[in-house]
Amino acid sequence: MPDSKFLIGVVGGAAAVLLLGGLGTRLVSGTESTTPLDRFDTVSVDGHKALAPNIVAGRTQSKYHPVPWVGVKVEVSCPAGLKAIAGTTITCTGRKNDGTTIDIPVTATKATDTHITWKFER
Repeated sequence: MPDSKFLIGVVGGAAAVLLLGGLGTRLVSGTESTTPLDRFDTVSVDGHKALAPNIVAGRTQSKYHPVPWVGVKVEVSCPAGLKAIAGTTITCTGRKNDGTTIDIPVTATKATDTHITWKFER
């Protein structure tokens, strides 16, 4: 009888670890970000407020490969700022270690005068 209780404890503990690991992975592997549109992060694109390309690239790069089992390690560059207009899309480029590149679409999902919410496709 004590052996069965031990086995139940081990199985239950392993299930809890897997559940927490999955939840942690989900939290750090998100592709959405909300960023303030302040004087440090904002540029003008066609007369509109936009999130600076270096901010979009840096945040995308840090979230593209947050843990070893999610995404591919890339160095990201973006051609222009992301306009603070919902639905606006730019395509950033990710360069892998082997020199090949991948396109990373980035879309503004919500924008106000002070913040922009955006996401990228992995």
